[in-house]
Amino acid sequence: MAKKDPIPADLFNILACPVCKSDLKYNEGKTGFICVKCGNKYPIREGIPILLPPDMK
Repeated sequence: MAKKDPIPADLFNILACPVCKSDLKYNEGKTGFICVKCGNKYPIREGIPILLPPDMK
């Protein structure tokens, strides 16, 4: 059985990478996002996407 998406589809569809503004995809465990263009990774903590650029982490 596939794991349920942690972020509602309407929110997921408007999220973008804060660095290059490209689309995001879920990582394998759906515990975070990976940018489809630059490859930066962003975690999801307690249902909240943490979209801080790498230099601000």
